[in-house]
Amino acid sequence: MTPEQRHKNMAAIRASSTKPEIIVRKYLWGHGFRYRLNHKRLPGKPDIVLRRYRTCIFVNGCFWHRHEGCKYYVLPKTNTEFWQKKVERNTERDERVQHELARMGWHCITVWECQLKPAVRQATLESLVLTLSKILLDDSKCKRYAFDEAAAATMAADEEEMKYQ
Repeated sequence: MTPEQRHKNMAAIRASSTKPEIIVRKYLWGHGFRYRLNHKRLPGKPDIVLRRYRTCIFVNGCFWHRHEGCKYYVLPKTNTEFWQKKVERNTERDERVQHELARMGWHCITVWECQLKPAVRQATLESLVLTLSKILLDDSKCKRYAFDEAAAATMAADEEEMKYQ
């Protein structure tokens, strides 16, 4: 591939509304999930934000975000040092953004491009829906608070004394 062809290919790659992202969005919408796209107030502008579930979904390309062990993550043979640094910066940023979101109380889910290939797409999307349902159930459970029995007994005794004084 000539440098001009490589440049043309790389320039045509989109940052948002990619085919894998649209697959996930259509499936979620069809199953009743409502979301926002690229929410600017959240770190990293996640691809899909489900506010009700406090969940951000990142749909990552295997090459651009270094999906280890994936056949689609192969560094180009030319200008290897540049690509190595670029992909490394992307993965460091992904990690930093997900830690920031977790500190803010958000759940993060990463869906890889290779998981949306036709052979495994349905299983991936069903798993995503199950995960979101579990997040909603876990977040809506009644919280149990620790209650110190000894302290409660002394407080009750103090209240009894106050009544008779």
